[in-house]
Amino acid sequence: SNYDVFDEKRYFTPGKECPLFDFEGEKMGINICEDMWFDEGPTKEQVKKGAHLIINISASPFFAGKREIRRQIIGKQAQKHSVPIIYVNMVGGQDDLIFDGSSYVVNEGGSIIARGRSFAEDFLIIDTFDGPVISCDEDVVANVFQALVLGTRDYALKNGFDKSVIGLSGGIDSALTAVIACEALGDGKVMGVLMPGPYSSTGSVDDARALARNLGMTQKEVPITDIYQQYLDALKCHFEDKAMDITEENIQARIRGNILMAFSNKFGFLVLGTGNKSEFAVGYSTLYGDMAGGLAVISDVPKTMVYRLSRYYNKLKGREVIPEAILTKPPSAELRAHQKDSDDLPDYETLDAILDLYIEKGLGFDSIIIKGYDATLVSSVLARINRSEFKRKQAPLGLKITPKAFGFGRRMPITNKFRK
Repeated sequence: SNYDVFDEKRYFTPGKECPLFDFEGEKMGINICEDMWFDEGPTKEQVKKGAHLIINISASPFFAGKREIRRQIIGKQAQKHSVPIIYVNMVGGQDDLIFDGSSYVVNEGGSIIARGRSFAEDFLIIDTFDGPVISCDEDVVANVFQALVLGTRDYALKNGFDKSVIGLSGGIDSALTAVIACEALGDGKVMGVLMPGPYSSTGSVDDARALARNLGMTQKEVPITDIYQQYLDALKCHFEDKAMDITEENIQARIRGNILMAFSNKFGFLVLGTGNKSEFAVGYSTLYGDMAGGLAVISDVPKTMVYRLSRYYNKLKGREVIPEAILTKPPSAELRAHQKDSDDLPDYETLDAILDLYIEKGLGFDSIIIKGYDATLVSSVLARINRSEFKRKQAPLGLKITPKAFGFGRRMPITNKFRK
């Protein structure tokens, strides 16, 4: 494989043979990962040589919907060649990639007769390929949630962190990040820091406190209004006759980023970023502010999926862990008076649909317009995506849960003359 996140040609030389292995009188063909994905590949040749069983060893990274794709491919190959297939997949987090396990045993008719656990190690003993067929219905939202928990846990622990710190704003993104962190590391290992500023609403502060209580998190409060005023005073003579704008908004975000990094340095916490994919896509984020951190947990999660995951978690727990007010209030960065995301962005349903067409499906301006979206809006969104690449290049690593995540799998130039 040599596309998206795969860079195998840099490290491996393709094999030229498809050998069989004899075991207890049976002939087995062993192939690797995407060897299974091609009709004219090793599976066909190994069966032709007399293989009674195919074992595919794989390190196939997760994204939402990937498991269904795998099952169809494995079933198709087993049925086409009339041979049982054991598909054994890696499990665990590795940097930004999440391997979900979900190993399968498929009979020669292409039906699944055994399945390993997903997002956890497992051990199966199979003594017949004539067992009853099992169903494998997928819950995409549940899968994504489990993937984010596993990815966060493994990234932290494998890199020497057993504690994390999160800035709690009372918004949906920090709430979901806190939930994932507590599930990944344990609530006693996660600190939430509330940093109310001059534009923080009483409701948001109360919501953040309620969330921390519901999760059993350690919580700290570090108000930033006085610190922010000191910045304004220090810069007043330099910004004379200049109206307040995004500069002052970003100062607040960067103060908060500094405070979180201070807790990280002092106590050895991993700072978890809270920005989502919709924001990262259009640059609705602050370098060295809310983008600060060691891992951007939900940076590949579109805003609409953030809401779905949050409601899923409350339903899973059977109680209102994430306060309903967080789920229903209009999203806002609260960096200026009466600010709402909708002041600067289209509604998230529309934005995420355009992002999906452009980023995940690779459609261009004209093809998106044909889908019925306003030309001026699409032009604006695509321009923002393209000019925000410099920010994404400086963002922390994020966990991949979509087919096309920002980062290694989507290598785009910062310097460009893209118009749309």
